[in-house]
Amino acid sequence: MINVLFAARDDRWPTYAPELIRAFDAAGLKVNMQQDLAPEVVDYIIYAPNSDLQDFTPYTRCKAVLNLWAGVEAIVTNPTLTQPLARMVDFGLTQGMVEWVTAHVMRYHIGIDHNLEHQQGKWVRALPPLSRDRPVTILGMGELGSACATMLTQLGFPVTGWSRSPKEIPGVTCLSGDAGLKQALESAQILVTLLPLTAGTENLMNAERLSWLPKGAFLINPGRGPLIDDDALLAALNSGQIARATLDVFRVEPLPEAHPYWSHPQVTVTPHIAADTRAETAAEVIADNVARSQRGEELRYLVDRTLGY
Repeated sequence: MINVLFAARDDRWPTYAPELIRAFDAAGLKVNMQQDLAPEVVDYIIYAPNSDLQDFTPYTRCKAVLNLWAGVEAIVTNPTLTQPLARMVDFGLTQGMVEWVTAHVMRYHIGIDHNLEHQQGKWVRALPPLSRDRPVTILGMGELGSACATMLTQLGFPVTGWSRSPKEIPGVTCLSGDAGLKQALESAQILVTLLPLTAGTENLMNAERLSWLPKGAFLINPGRGPLIDDDALLAALNSGQIARATLDVFRVEPLPEAHPYWSHPQVTVTPHIAADTRAETAAEVIADNVARSQRGEELRYLVDRTLGY
């Protein structure tokens, strides 16, 4: 019997428990999954970083911590975590992000906001360019960024992808490193930020880098709130350097009611819905990783502690 601790908030249990049990059964695993197990008997921890479990020291038998979230910045620096850590990469989360990013890129590309703002009986035409003439840059070429880039290339957009280390993605101009960042931003009529949050990416989009974008660019952030210097973005919106921004993630969530993003006419706030872990597909990823570990195989989606993702 494999003992699995489900370490997430109580309201997640009714959603995840039946899907995880189904996935474990389908994988041929005999699992005892509970919300409360003695630390010394736990073989695996299914984990959400906002759970009460913050000290991993007693879990001496634990073979792996399986994160329910794509982001690991809230756990990767925990000094008590010595067990292997796997982040969440699943079809449902990826597909949700692709759909959300594509929708907002298309919204800005075809000028939906222009039409919504001209409903007073006046025939005001604004013909958008074809997608081939609208360069899009995506910062972050991990699972989510790569999937979004591939979809946008299929729609005809010239896509540039930037990452810390070199990548190769068919149909995408891939740049990397500090020199590649400026080049990637200088062509971006639409910018999508999908980087993980690390010491090196916090406030990456500051006043200087926002100024590298073409005047009137659009910014879409479904990655991490602290990737954006909020004061710098508000100033760039007010000056016209950035035409509009759609923001799904923030430094403080829920976004405080008095935050200026709520009332800014060129900002769209969405409540962290671009991509979320979906129990039915995430359960299959977790079951597969437990099965791999039980066979002595390497876990999928292992986090590199030195990189932070």
